[in-house]
Amino acid sequence: MHVYILGGSKNNFIFSKKVEKLQEFVTHLFMGPFEKLEKIFNLNRSFDMWLIDKVFHIVGHKDRKQYLQYPATFCNVSKPYDKENHVARYHFLQCPNAEFAKKYNLMHVLPLFCNADYWGISQLHGTLIRQGTCGNCDKCDYCIVGSKNPMAKKYEIVKDENGFLVSQKI
Repeated sequence: MHVYILGGSKNNFIFSKKVEKLQEFVTHLFMGPFEKLEKIFNLNRSFDMWLIDKVFHIVGHKDRKQYLQYPATFCNVSKPYDKENHVARYHFLQCPNAEFAKKYNLMHVLPLFCNADYWGISQLHGTLIRQGTCGNCDKCDYCIVGSKNPMAKKYEIVKDENGFLVSQKI
């Protein structure tokens, strides 16, 4: 077993390679339905991009209503659909998964959940362009384009020092 100690304080946590080995299991557990949706949705089609944007707006509206009643829930803010470039954008200002991980010193596990988003969007023939999540940034941003969109080719996916996948401009 390979063990790496990260950080320099008394509250160091141990990050095992075994945690990374769980990525495929966690991805398929939470994102498995995307494999079926891949047969229906293709984010390279403008109608499908428009439709997924509508879904984000509906979910965001529901999240904001729940946020008023349950302040510890997700807080999703959607942005207007970019019709010209076929880009859907939204972000989370708050994520209960990240808050739980921070509270219980489980930040080494959080990337397993956040990183699965890239795979889920790719199953819909899309590309997720993300600068950060609530675990490594002040918000979790989603910029989604079709995999054949010229914007998708301007980014590469890299792993940051905490294990989170982020999009980096080439």
